[in-house]
Amino acid sequence: MKEVTVQELKQMKDSQEDFQLIDVREEYEYDIANLGGELMPMGSILEFHDRISKDKTVVVHCRSGQRSRIAIMNLEEKYGFRNLFNLKGGILAYADEIDHSIQKY
Repeated sequence: MKEVTVQELKQMKDSQEDFQLIDVREEYEYDIANLGGELMPMGSILEFHDRISKDKTVVVHCRSGQRSRIAIMNLEEKYGFRNLFNLKGGILAYADEIDHSIQKY
């Protein structure tokens, strides 16, 4: 599985790269802390397949990287996505390494 580090994600954001950021956590988690991605909870991620770009890089994240890994595997298997990248360590790693103001839970 392809991954990006939190440092790579920050660079993508800072350089205003054209990519899609998807958050597969639950809405209550998104309300606690988020990276500004589109909320598509993992339990219903397959229902959102038509809102996920196939033409550009898509970074998928969750709290620690496990749910997003499963979501990516499901999307790749069912819909043939080849442009999905898991955020290594999830939002917890982003909070630890990039933005200490993000609330950890």
